[in-house]
Amino acid sequence: MSKMALRSAFTRLLSNSRMSVAVTSSRAQGTVVAAQKGAEEAKKPAKPAKVAFSWRDALDLEGQLTEEEIMIRDSFRDYCQEKLMPRVLMANRHEHFHREIVSEMGELGVLGPTIKGYGCAGTSYVAYGLIAREVERVDSGYRSVMSVQSSLVMHPINAYGTAAQKEKYLPRLARGEIIGCFGLTEPNHGSDPSSMETKAKYNPLSGTFTISGAKTWITNSPVADIAVIWAKCEDGRVRGFILERGMKGFSTPKIEGKFSLRASATGMILMDEVEVPEENLLPKVSGLGGPFGCLNNARYGIAWGALGAAEFCFHAARQYTLDRIQFGVPLARNQLMQKKMADMLTEITIGLQSCLHLGRLIDEKKAAPEMISMLKRNSCGKALDIARQARDMLGGNGISDEYHIIRHVMNLEAVNTYEGTHDIHALILGRAITGLQSFTVEN
Repeated sequence: MSKMALRSAFTRLLSNSRMSVAVTSSRAQGTVVAAQKGAEEAKKPAKPAKVAFSWRDALDLEGQLTEEEIMIRDSFRDYCQEKLMPRVLMANRHEHFHREIVSEMGELGVLGPTIKGYGCAGTSYVAYGLIAREVERVDSGYRSVMSVQSSLVMHPINAYGTAAQKEKYLPRLARGEIIGCFGLTEPNHGSDPSSMETKAKYNPLSGTFTISGAKTWITNSPVADIAVIWAKCEDGRVRGFILERGMKGFSTPKIEGKFSLRASATGMILMDEVEVPEENLLPKVSGLGGPFGCLNNARYGIAWGALGAAEFCFHAARQYTLDRIQFGVPLARNQLMQKKMADMLTEITIGLQSCLHLGRLIDEKKAAPEMISMLKRNSCGKALDIARQARDMLGGNGISDEYHIIRHVMNLEAVNTYEGTHDIHALILGRAITGLQSFTVEN
């Protein structure tokens, strides 16, 4: 091979080698650049996932509850939907109270749930509120039965009673073995309990009190085994007494013909010189602070419960208007329907958040009675408005008990009235705002 040919071959080999190195170098540089770019992109903060809005829980109440509170609520919700909901239609239609419900609630531990000891659960007040919400989602009458047993009978015995009274009554009440009622309202004195006519006279020779008078609109009284009665003593002070079924002169006739809370029993308490042992006096309280302390306890549960009834009506109206086709489209496509549902959702959501916060304050012993009055008034008034709107959205079907809404409407008429009417709670708040009481014309 000539020198010229050899030089030409070497030149081609050198050229190819340089090209290969250049290509390899270029690829390597490209890999490095890509890696650097990937690292830079990895350092950039990832875009947060879009938060989905849930109309069923518009302000994330769920995320603000403890695991225990959620567990209590869910287990009781299952009971309410599986055991109470199938009963309530005919119970309401025929004005029949199922006594066994109290025993079932006792087995679940939801009677007197905030009380510690004596077979009670010792839960938070938030858990108690959640329980009330679930049972009233089914029926206000069932919640009334539970509220009276827990807040108006067990609470005063626990708060104002002797150790012997607590041991005697609380475990049996907690199990639902016995039922209690609470006697404050009288035929001539509803919002004015200070003028009560029921009298208690002490008999020093026998160590007993003789009680005479009448109470009316008393939840559970026709079926009650015991009654916590508030009577005016000879010194003018109001005191509480535990009366038992079977005491001579004690009777509890049923009130007939009511069109509200028909699934629960309501009656009177008539006392004709009932002789009550001194040991049945609740010794740790005197004055109207006693019954009002009980009512505040119950009113808190009502604030939660009424919103449960409102939720049922809202959800039922939503589903009905989605399913109901008029003029070729679902009723829910109508702007008026959507506006009504937006209002319902807003009021229920704000109400639930307020109840949750109040429950936390009660658990921390930072709640004032006026706070409870404000939310009892708000929840009941708003729930009644929502139930009425939902009834209207269902048209003619809205008055059929098979759709349940008319039952809630009628129930909430009573709930808005009892344990302090809507207007009485306004006056409680007005006194707190101005420092001036407007209940009476006296100074």
